[in-house]
Amino acid sequence: MDPRLSSVKPVSYWLDTAPEGPDYSAVPLPDKVDVAIVGGGITGLSAAIHTRRKGASVAVLERDTMGFGASGRNGGMATTGLTTGFLGAIKRYGFDAAAKWWFDFNDAIDLIEKLVTDEKIDCDFSRAGKLNLAYKPKHYESYAQLHDVLEKQLELDTMLIPREKQRTEVGTDYYYGGLVDPRGASLHVGKFTRGLARVADGLGAQLRENANVTKIRKYEAGGFEVATSRGTVRATNVAVCTDGYTGSATPWLRRRIIPVGSFIIGTEPLPQVLVDDVMPTRRMASDSKELIYYFRISPDNRMLFGGRARFALSGPESDMKSCGILLRGMHDIFPQLDNARIDYAWGGEVGITMDRMPHAGQRDGIFYSIGYNGHGVQMATYMGKQLAEMVDGHPEANPWRDLKFQFVPGHFGPPWFLPFGTAYYRLKDRLG
Repeated sequence: MDPRLSSVKPVSYWLDTAPEGPDYSAVPLPDKVDVAIVGGGITGLSAAIHTRRKGASVAVLERDTMGFGASGRNGGMATTGLTTGFLGAIKRYGFDAAAKWWFDFNDAIDLIEKLVTDEKIDCDFSRAGKLNLAYKPKHYESYAQLHDVLEKQLELDTMLIPREKQRTEVGTDYYYGGLVDPRGASLHVGKFTRGLARVADGLGAQLRENANVTKIRKYEAGGFEVATSRGTVRATNVAVCTDGYTGSATPWLRRRIIPVGSFIIGTEPLPQVLVDDVMPTRRMASDSKELIYYFRISPDNRMLFGGRARFALSGPESDMKSCGILLRGMHDIFPQLDNARIDYAWGGEVGITMDRMPHAGQRDGIFYSIGYNGHGVQMATYMGKQLAEMVDGHPEANPWRDLKFQFVPGHFGPPWFLPFGTAYYRLKDRLG
């Protein structure tokens, strides 16, 4: 084993360094609530907060602990832009729809900032900005086109960074320039998620952990019976907020979500001079590869370096294999980090959809919001709020209501096809 990996902790840096929250695993389940929320991540907790503020009784049913899934395992970035890319969304859906969704993503970051400020959630929130890095010269040309559209048609300020000025933003010559959007933000998602749980709990939402939802049954007379590993809850409405962890209790949704591992390594705390060299502006950064890399500096000066190292599910063996791939990638981009010890390595499941767009709506009476395609921090927060409106009888609050939610051909359970995706996207990266 590489000596730099000898002391790795196979846990999320965010969950490991966040204050411990209350134990919700021993509290009995309620008999009946107005709204049962399946999933105790950012979407579910945001939905609980905004639903309680409308006066409805709420139970949040989480199979593990609050924020245990992708909500506590991501890169800690709340960034602008669409999951398909703005230019691609214009071609597919038209300018007006793409522009509205772009501003929805901006509103989502604003909502995080408002929650953090109003509820006094100490989570190192900062408008550091987002740096998009071009893996190929033609990717930079696409950034130049995007910059032009955002500036002239949406009147948004972005900064185009040519390769010769790249080191003012990032300490590497690996890329071919980039595009900065100053509206992007960074945050400690472990502290943020546990802060949302504290707020929801304080508002009277009934948070329940180790309550894996196994079946949802609809009554003919109205309402639902939600069976969990700890018992059954009756609910007038159900909202599913499980994204990449969507399981057999909702087979229609499961067929439409591809769970893909996203993996991250975290170095030891770095000397200030080294941090200033590799990430002088402290922005959130990601590149234009298909098997994407993304990276940032943590609040305690660690390099957190992540990506779709391979198309595989997260697990102890898979996380360590991916850790090795990410370590090589980090050294390719930042040779100055060759001697940095790796303290953390972890993974989590991202929910990918066929059209690479989020989806929300109502199916057989069950509300849902899933499919964030790796942009879940801000959109999960936002869609939790929109779900509360949808449950309250306002379907127009759903920004994705007109999108067709396509199923994945051949997908009925575990995603057997992931290895083929790795080979396909590696080839696309080689060909540019």
